[in-house]
Amino acid sequence: VQTYKVSYSLDGRVFTFYKDENQNQEKIFSGNQDKHTPATNMFNSPIIAHYFRIHPGKCYRGCTMRFELIGCEMNGCSDPLGMKSRLISDRQITASSMYKTWGISKMSWYPYYARLDNTGKSNAWTALTNKAGEWLQIDLQKLKKVTGIVTQGARDFGHIQYVAAYKVAYSNNGKTWTFYHDNRTNSIKIFQGNHDNNSHKKNVFDVPIYARFVRIFPEAWHNRITLRMELLGCDE
Repeated sequence: VQTYKVSYSLDGRVFTFYKDENQNQEKIFSGNQDKHTPATNMFNSPIIAHYFRIHPGKCYRGCTMRFELIGCEMNGCSDPLGMKSRLISDRQITASSMYKTWGISKMSWYPYYARLDNTGKSNAWTALTNKAGEWLQIDLQKLKKVTGIVTQGARDFGHIQYVAAYKVAYSNNGKTWTFYHDNRTNSIKIFQGNHDNNSHKKNVFDVPIYARFVRIFPEAWHNRITLRMELLGCDE
């Protein structure tokens, strides 16, 4: 791709083309001159967006492209809070129930197995029943700013299992809970989960949560309610 334009959007529906500040017209960026050498273009005015589109203009033979975006998170508060790193201890992770493969204790799917990228034969949390109302809870031990969540499924003897949709609730005392709501509809937000057993699915909260306790309530699943996850945020 020898030349291209860039458009961006916050909602994935209405897109705006990046413009040349001097000429107030759609900016045409210079692309590549060969198949290996990278061509870097920096925006004079940074883009704040959720979605990006690259629109090839002039191409050599076919419009073929490999690329990377350069930027950063807007809120600066999206660090892993400790599930994968084990900064969050086993006793801080609890659940409504726990499944045992074939009823064998050594094949238990404990709540504290629900760590992102956990490995082993039993490497995730699995609920005892496949019913709405099951939950996984993380006690952060103090009030923290939580800005997102990453989820992942697992396998049990080759059977792919994952949570396809879920709700999030939070609390400061572990007794009184508030469900996260969708700002646009003012209804309880249902987050899209996973489509397989191993890929990461990241959801960023439009409005951050300030809480000590966070609960994930599976709403839809494949085979069994099975979850590995990480919370994102900071100590703010």
